[in-house]
Amino acid sequence: MCLQPAAIAYGAVAVARYRFATPYRSKLPVICIGNFTAGGTGKTPIALHVAERLKALGERPVILTRGYGGRAKGPLRVDLHHHTAAETGDEPLLLARAAPVLLARDRKAGAQAIEAWGDEASVIVMDDGMQNPSLVKDLTIAVADGRRGIGNGRVIPAGPLRAPLKFQLALANAIVINSAAGPARHGAPAPRVEEMVQRIFPGPVLHAQTGPAGDTRWLKGARLVAYAGIGNPDRFFDLLSDAETLITMPFRDHQPLTPDDARGLLAKAEAAGATLITTEKDWVRLPDSEGPRAELKQKSRVLVVRTVFDGESEALLDKLIVNALAARPVKASGF
Repeated sequence: MCLQPAAIAYGAVAVARYRFATPYRSKLPVICIGNFTAGGTGKTPIALHVAERLKALGERPVILTRGYGGRAKGPLRVDLHHHTAAETGDEPLLLARAAPVLLARDRKAGAQAIEAWGDEASVIVMDDGMQNPSLVKDLTIAVADGRRGIGNGRVIPAGPLRAPLKFQLALANAIVINSAAGPARHGAPAPRVEEMVQRIFPGPVLHAQTGPAGDTRWLKGARLVAYAGIGNPDRFFDLLSDAETLITMPFRDHQPLTPDDARGLLAKAEAAGATLITTEKDWVRLPDSEGPRAELKQKSRVLVVRTVFDGESEALLDKLIVNALAARPVKASGF
């Protein structure tokens, strides 16, 4: 309870920042993929999935991201062949494999830079930023972890919420309950997230599951040293439940590994006779040539994940996207 006064102040600032802002209406539809809590919901794979759905509908999506963890402030078009995670952060490099990415700390400036691309862009997918007041969103999808939900329901630093829940619910047009494939580690029971969401949110609730992509039969009976610096490392470790031996090494979200970290992981794998395995986001943070970190990158296998919606939810997602596109603004203007 000693953190509650700070949480109240944090939440009040977040709400005031939103309510007193003057948002910019882009020339392009803006679809925002956000979350209620500070990371760990599987938001990035869902942003990728939305970009793929837009392409299937004949659209030309450009992903707008803040580039957390990188030096660049933007607006900057991300180039996979030129930029590194130190410059852009890890998520932009991962997102750029699916669609063009524009990095900008200032979301309004980022949207205007994308508009200047002309016919190359027809819709903006805003990765994160549900609580950011600088852009008008035509569709806001909030992602909730299928096991953790909203945690203790308190605002940072007393809990994981980015702002008071009632305020955030009013920002969302739909909620995706995103569950990780496979059983929870240590037999942890899943909370009744769906019941909670249905009780407090009157809008559409979609269901998705994030799991490994491709052939994963090699995982069965494997000896693994798994490392992850993401918002909720257990979401990744849960996907490796078929391993015979699993040594897990969690790091902070977006944490750059040091040479000593790399040496430690290499030594653990050698001592255990195990294979190193990590996430795409962690892998792109490692350099291609720089001593032990480059060696770690070369010796690590990457578990690629993808998000799959159930049939009803996929159809509803497409309907939400089409409705957002139908509201395509005629011209840009300030409010």
